[in-house]
Amino acid sequence: MDEGTSNEAWWKKAVIYQIYPRSFYDGNGDGVGDLRGILEKLSYLTDLGVDAIWLSPVFKSPMVDFGYDISDYCAIDPLFGTMGDFDAVLGAAHRHGLKVILDLVPNHTSSEHPWFLSSRASRTSEFRDWYIWHDPAPGGGPPNNWLSAFGGSGWEFDPTTRQYYYHTFLSCQPDLNWRNAKVREAIKDVMRFWFAKGVEGLRMDALWYLLKDERFRDNPPNPDYSVGEPPDHQLLPLYTTDLPEVHEAIADLRRVADAYDDRLLIGEIYLPPEKLVAYYGTNLEGVHLPFNFSLLETRWHARTLAALIDEYEGALPPGSWPNWVLGNHDRPRIASRVGPSQARVAAMLLLTLRGTPTLYNGDELGMPMAHIPADRVLDPLEVNVPGLGLGRDGARSPIPWSDSAYAGFSPSEPWCPLIEDWKSTNVAVLEKDPASMLTLHRKLLGLRKQYPALMSGSYLPLLATGDILLFRRKHGATSILVALNLGSQPGAIEVENCAGTALLSTYCDRADEYCGGRIDLRPHEGLMILELGTANHP
Repeated sequence: MDEGTSNEAWWKKAVIYQIYPRSFYDGNGDGVGDLRGILEKLSYLTDLGVDAIWLSPVFKSPMVDFGYDISDYCAIDPLFGTMGDFDAVLGAAHRHGLKVILDLVPNHTSSEHPWFLSSRASRTSEFRDWYIWHDPAPGGGPPNNWLSAFGGSGWEFDPTTRQYYYHTFLSCQPDLNWRNAKVREAIKDVMRFWFAKGVEGLRMDALWYLLKDERFRDNPPNPDYSVGEPPDHQLLPLYTTDLPEVHEAIADLRRVADAYDDRLLIGEIYLPPEKLVAYYGTNLEGVHLPFNFSLLETRWHARTLAALIDEYEGALPPGSWPNWVLGNHDRPRIASRVGPSQARVAAMLLLTLRGTPTLYNGDELGMPMAHIPADRVLDPLEVNVPGLGLGRDGARSPIPWSDSAYAGFSPSEPWCPLIEDWKSTNVAVLEKDPASMLTLHRKLLGLRKQYPALMSGSYLPLLATGDILLFRRKHGATSILVALNLGSQPGAIEVENCAGTALLSTYCDRADEYCGGRIDLRPHEGLMILELGTANHP
């Protein structure tokens, strides 16, 4: 809950914007977003007010899992363009004042990666131990009960070498053996390649999966499993995730980043706060930002959120920096999860909490989940595990830029269906509306830059009841009160020693309105108040 210092790393002051490249903007007209498209829209991002862009994988890939099955870590897939296109994006982003973060997948490769092709060719291959191979069980069949997150066994039998290999996700995504020092060195060389190009950060996919049990013990059954949950939840992943040894491997990766100037490592880690914070490292030698996904999974209620924030802040190791995530390419969009009115409140929460926020492309427009007809489903998770609502295509719908054909995203039919209301929910329409979701985001991001209290100030929770969430952000003599009504009814709260002027309401009005000890909030309203009686100058 501490106040930041003036010499903070860039990522402590930044707002990170996740770009799902195939859905951002199509620069060559084939219906799929690409690097040229990103290049064309960099000014949109600077106008929005973000500081860094994180690109979901653009590496060479068979695209079975849309780029998270990598066949060459140091090449650009032709679907997205060329290395020259990437260099152009990197250079232009830097000229726009934007940092660039790439999405590295260290847990697994594509089955078409040369490492795996060699590994499966023979038991005596020099790459055999780069992956996790095991003999069948004594009576035949998989070596143990480990499950895939995409349904079924996590083991795939290879008839050529008569052994099974392990895959956390799809069978075409074999897991690397992180107990092999050569594997670690190979991934570290990949990191060096991109850092040497000038990339400022790497987001490390599925980081808590890196190490698996050396003894290949069965995972225990989950006593709390209920029908309707993802099938891999039937077991507790005791021996396949979050092993103690993973932290030494991550520290090894951190040493690579630390050899370069001011580089950032982000870890994708779906764990509760008390386990998540271990990924900062005992002496902060882990990743700089273990992604905090709590807002994606917590009940949307003021008291629940207040408790969550306190729990997370209280669990942070000394000297670490918090972060918050509200949406990504794997989870339902916030506007569909909590409704369009509460999505505005959620935006104010994300951009006023202490720490580095990550904004998912399209959430600044209030995009809901797209409807995906059965004959348009592409996500292998939905294909393998149908009927449970796990499909991710709806969160990956193309960004609507205008009300022209195909929402201005492409002159060709997009690879994924558009949202249904794209003619009214698009950039061209929303940027002209002084009360739109896009306008709200631009104002919020502008206030973050204007007031150090929001960017790096301390976080002070305040007592509130019912549907209202209340806290202060302070930096020096400047204090900003944030009051959020998570309910559908008007709310009011008395705040001791509060007097000031409104900076912004989620309704995009009330600017400069005087606010005394009693704060009145409309349904689904968030309000930021610059408190008087102190030197409230940015």
